[in-house]
Amino acid sequence: MADRTESSIVIAAAPGVILDVIADFDRYPEWAGEVKKAELVSEDGDGWADQVEFTLSAGAIKDTYVLEYDWDVAEDGTGVVSWHLVTAQVLKAMNGSYTLEDNGTSTAVTYRLSVDVKIPMLGMLKRKAEKVIIDTALKELKKRAEVLSRRSDIS
Repeated sequence: MADRTESSIVIAAAPGVILDVIADFDRYPEWAGEVKKAELVSEDGDGWADQVEFTLSAGAIKDTYVLEYDWDVAEDGTGVVSWHLVTAQVLKAMNGSYTLEDNGTSTAVTYRLSVDVKIPMLGMLKRKAEKVIIDTALKELKKRAEVLSRRSDIS
């Protein structure tokens, strides 16, 4: 499962705003279309989510799974948020990351994802599914973060 899919987007919001969206798992069903439920399982001593349980419905892939997170981020929100699969029914592996880089007036976000399922599936189909998941997630993350950024600019 060495193959992974990656894509980037520029978001008109500060890295901290984007990191807040990424870390607010309870709100994922509001903006991440395939996520039907996200629930904190445990957090580390700094208040960051350590493990989160998700219920996913993404086309042919429907599953409830737990991801474990690593937060290698600075106070300004730049850095890398990465995760790996702990438990699942359908998924065999899910490893990914968001990398946030400050561009001054915007933030470059790179999303990397590698997914494997227990049912047989051609590698080409897995990469296509990863690409759809990444593109959708980045577009929705952009929309959510930019709305929140505009709200904070007004207040």
